Amino acid sequence: MPEFDYRNGFYHVEDLDLRELAEQFGTPAFIYSEASIRAAYQRYQHAFTGLPHSICYAVKANSNLTILNLLASMGAGFDIVSGGELARVIAAGGDPKNIVFSGVGKLDEEISAALEAGIHCFNVESEGELAKIEMIASTLGLVAPISFRVNPDVDPKTHPYISTGLKQSKFGIAADQALALYQKAAQSDVLNIVGIDCHIGSQITEIGPFNEALKKLLELIDRLQQKGIHLEHIDMGGGMGVQYKNEPDINITDLAETIKELMSGRSEKIILEPGRSLLANAGILLTEVIYLKENGGQHFAIIDSAMNDLVRPALYNAWHNVLPIIQFPEQRQEQNYEIVGPICETGDFLAKQRRLKIQPGDLLSIESAGAYGSTMSSNYNSRGRAAEILVSGKHAREIRRRESIQDQMVMESTETFWPEQKN
Repeated sequence: MPEFDYRNGFYHVEDLDLRELAEQFGTPAFIYSEASIRAAYQRYQHAFTGLPHSICYAVKANSNLTILNLLASMGAGFDIVSGGELARVIAAGGDPKNIVFSGVGKLDEEISAALEAGIHCFNVESEGELAKIEMIASTLGLVAPISFRVNPDVDPKTHPYISTGLKQSKFGIAADQALALYQKAAQSDVLNIVGIDCHIGSQITEIGPFNEALKKLLELIDRLQQKGIHLEHIDMGGGMGVQYKNEPDINITDLAETIKELMSGRSEKIILEPGRSLLANAGILLTEVIYLKENGGQHFAIIDSAMNDLVRPALYNAWHNVLPIIQFPEQRQEQNYEIVGPICETGDFLAKQRRLKIQPGDLLSIESAGAYGSTMSSNYNSRGRAAEILVSGKHAREIRRRESIQDQMVMESTETFWPEQKN
């Protein structure tokens, strides 16, 4: 990450010293690099040059309005999974015509809002959902563009919680059922079949699973063409992995070349839904060491961020690198630390067994926190969500202010009796 590096012994994001950002905005805070986001998006655009394609950013990775606006300004489309994400994309200036709507549990009001906004298509995940979309489209007097999310039953070789394309998954439609559903949809006056979709999982670091999935989709597409059903696009989903520790970082250029080879002579446009690979390594979580303690020979560094800020380590046992903001002198004692937060849970840890030279008051950078950090954060223990800061060269601005306790309580009531009980 060239946008994140040490200069003169102090850690910087682009041209700004993280000590200055901590002083200005406080901790904990998510710090994002605009240059890093732009570079990650351009890697996809460059790699897929020469093949009709659309990059639809997976909003669930990071749904901050400024981030969405930045991506929209570069021409990105969006992959959404809720009505809330639809509203965010539109508020951020995203074009509804470049939105694909995924997710297994679309509500009536979400389907209606997406139809009225004029999205590119729904990625349909069940026969029941197909019937619901058809009914609502008919009621509104609109035509619903649809694509079926097909499970190719490909093992992405990743964490079981984020493997989504296996035949026993809750997501999508089994490949052997898809042909009949396509034929059923083709008979409807209010459904317009535009594509096929799959998403086999997340944090995939090998090209092989994508290659296998596309081959299976192309076989189904050829069968559909024989039935007179022609598709405009193939949505390959997302899941392209990034390097958190020492795992391989998937080569987007190699992935693109593999897809181009398989698509040779075909007319369908490719849609990709990257999220993590655009944002993960474009952001860090800046935090301060509050206390150091030792229990039973185990050393703990207690920091002011916690699992409510970054739940991935507790949820997935995920690795995030931890770096001190100052490259400390040798005379400091190095120690193995459990990096833990203030939450009343043993599972509240950000990192385990990290060798660091630290003391209370030091600042740390929890790396690769740009994706699935802020969007998965919570108010557990009535903790406010962290601030979010976007850095561009020598400039930084707060793109989400730190949440206060008043913010948390504003939608709650202290009323303890039903009105009729007061008498």
